[in-house]
Amino acid sequence: MYGVCVTLTEGELGTNAVLTAPLSLEGEDSEANNGSPNLLQRIFCLLSSVQPGSDLIRLQLPPLFNLPKSQLQCYGESVYCINTDLLSKCNHGESPLDRIISVIAWSISTLRPLTFGLAPYNPVLGETHHVSRGTLNVLLEQVSHHPPVTALHATDEKASIELIWCHSPIPKFCGTHIETEVHGVRQLNLLDKNETYAMNSPKLVIRFLPVPGVEWLGNTIIRCKETGLEAELCYRGSSYFPRRSIHRSIKGKIFQSSLSQTIYEINGHWDRAVTIKDVSNERVTTIYNANEVLSGLKTPVVEDPKDVLPSESAVIWAQVSQAILQKCWEKARKAKTVVEEKQREVAKERKLKDENWVPKHFTVSHSKENGWECLPNVKLVPPAPIVVTP
Repeated sequence: MYGVCVTLTEGELGTNAVLTAPLSLEGEDSEANNGSPNLLQRIFCLLSSVQPGSDLIRLQLPPLFNLPKSQLQCYGESVYCINTDLLSKCNHGESPLDRIISVIAWSISTLRPLTFGLAPYNPVLGETHHVSRGTLNVLLEQVSHHPPVTALHATDEKASIELIWCHSPIPKFCGTHIETEVHGVRQLNLLDKNETYAMNSPKLVIRFLPVPGVEWLGNTIIRCKETGLEAELCYRGSSYFPRRSIHRSIKGKIFQSSLSQTIYEINGHWDRAVTIKDVSNERVTTIYNANEVLSGLKTPVVEDPKDVLPSESAVIWAQVSQAILQKCWEKARKAKTVVEEKQREVAKERKLKDENWVPKHFTVSHSKENGWECLPNVKLVPPAPIVVTP
């Protein structure tokens, strides 16, 4: 289910890193099996003391409910684990319309199928994840723990592309489902075109009743101020009972912001195919094929063990992930407790010394008007010791 596991050792330190296969279409488990009565009973027991409307930021999940990877790794995988290089294609379009269409396709590719009943680890403060795919270098850092805020910086100097993300997922228990709203903005910069595409993320909804399942829902806006082009995407799902025509479907449009006049209509399913229709001549073109993009994804591997940082996600959670892969749940529980207790001890020491924690790779600010903003401290992300073969 979780794919390849890689363990490395660095000298006498015994620094272990565990990397598992990325989330993909083939790795998606049957939601019917994962929504079994026993699993639902365990979930309801876990949430029995939580009031509807409460956020779940501080909820501690037993390892039985964890994927063997951190949320940082899941964010990173959506960028560097891909079969078709849709990201660099964003800068190849001859016209602004060509480029925003490519940006839409890339944005859709960042959605990955999730397994009901399983969630990644909540990253600890200062945790990092650094991976390269060809000339694309990706670096993430957990810049806040409560509330959780993750910063991402990715650069491809050859393709003249830069990504800057600032994500703050806030999960809330709503009785029959959990709804996670992802606050923050993703920026895709096409450096040689002087174009910046800003976009938000859809909501993640974990539904318990009447049919268990996990869905991406809500509206995403992709906007480029320099060209005046804008796209609206509506991610839809089944409210009660699954309907293939609606399940994981997308509807939307591309238009000129100043005129609000639709240029293209967008239709399809993010786990199958997405098309655009030119409203001037009714011509339909496929812009995204999930099977081509998200099938056969490769697992990251450690290329240079000595350069893997102690703050690396795959190192921090190595013992927990190894135990989960072996289904040694008590061992996983103890290992997870060690990670969490260490974080509490470090936070307590900082408080006693009246020290404020400062992110290493990002400058972070927060305001009521703009929310969280994370700016990278360097222009280019360096090559990583962990790589994915293109």
